[in-house]
Amino acid sequence: MTDPQIPNDDQHTPAEDDWAAALAEQAAGEQQTPHSNQAQGLGQNADDDWASALAEQAAASGSSVEPASNLFQPIRSAPTVSGSDIDMIMDIPVQLSVELGRTRLTIKNILQLGQGSVVELDGLAGEPLDIYVNGYLIAQGEVVVVDEKYGVRVTDIITPSDRIQRLNSRR
Repeated sequence: MTDPQIPNDDQHTPAEDDWAAALAEQAAGEQQTPHSNQAQGLGQNADDDWASALAEQAAASGSSVEPASNLFQPIRSAPTVSGSDIDMIMDIPVQLSVELGRTRLTIKNILQLGQGSVVELDGLAGEPLDIYVNGYLIAQGEVVVVDEKYGVRVTDIITPSDRIQRLNSRR
């Protein structure tokens, strides 16, 4: 009587032969080196298994295997910031803008604007102006006139905690 699990010799294909050889090799390997994570502790022979697998691979390819400690260099501590490092960013251009106030208008109202029209803003007279760098509020100031040109005198620098508080209050 034949086992239905074992195919007849006339019905074998090369793929089935490879599969059977792989299963036999796996079974032989389990019998020679039986170990489980519960019996020997987690990862106890993991280094040995990896080392033997790498040695097998090197023997098959004809090259030598370097230990991992030779492959990866230790991380060096980051150099401290010196004066020359900050000089690299000093010439980067940024956009500074000053906001007197804001308002919302319809397109119809904008099209009706002409020379001499007055647009009412939400900022009050005498209230500090907001100073933005690249769209981020960094300070507040007041308008000054110097040699018939407008300018802004910085009166208050906005701290990061103040920036967060302002963002939360606008929501």
